[in-house]
Amino acid sequence: MLILAILGGALLIGLIFGPQFWIKWVMAKHAVERPEFPGTGGELARHLLDKAGLEAVKLERIDGGDHYSPPEKVVRLSARNFDGRSITAVAVAAHEVGHALQHKDNYAPLMLRQKLAGVCLIIERTGSILLMATPFVFALTRSPVVLLAEVVLALGILASTVVIHIFTLPTEFDASFKRALPILENYLPAEDIPGARQVLKAAAFTYVASALVSILDIARWLRILRF
Repeated sequence: MLILAILGGALLIGLIFGPQFWIKWVMAKHAVERPEFPGTGGELARHLLDKAGLEAVKLERIDGGDHYSPPEKVVRLSARNFDGRSITAVAVAAHEVGHALQHKDNYAPLMLRQKLAGVCLIIERTGSILLMATPFVFALTRSPVVLLAEVVLALGILASTVVIHIFTLPTEFDASFKRALPILENYLPAEDIPGARQVLKAAAFTYVASALVSILDIARWLRILRF
């Protein structure tokens, strides 16, 4: 039984953290500098934005993760991708520009995702607060029914974030394969397209990895509460 429990735990950890490791591995694998590339990820992003008539969309180099912010109309790239001349750098840049193109087209799933992003943050914070308050509520009420209702509600709130993360996946795949990939096919040598596809797939699956981590957070709370 102990061996089965260990194997089950290892499998669960692998399922949860495996996608994150795979994403990092793919990004690192194709981050080798290619001096022959005509421009950096940042230069390609700026070129693509201007070509699409999105001169008003800003482009920023940041220390955090790559993303496009619809409210601010800004594409943000990590320093490595902004300054890099690699398959990863240009593919990630094209992916984030893909989101800007979605915004330009009023792509409904992106608009919905933007609304859900704010809701997701509120849900996560509310769920965590409710779970942390559980011992105090039980101490005050001494009611198992109230305690159970609060725990179920809090876990339901946290679980909803998993649904939200997964729900945004079509937006990511559209940015990667319907917008970024056709662009890259015109800018990269044919032999580099398979690598670009891999990077674009990794970029799209970032939200799946986030959803799995949310599941782990729920499991952690269940263990703390000894359910």
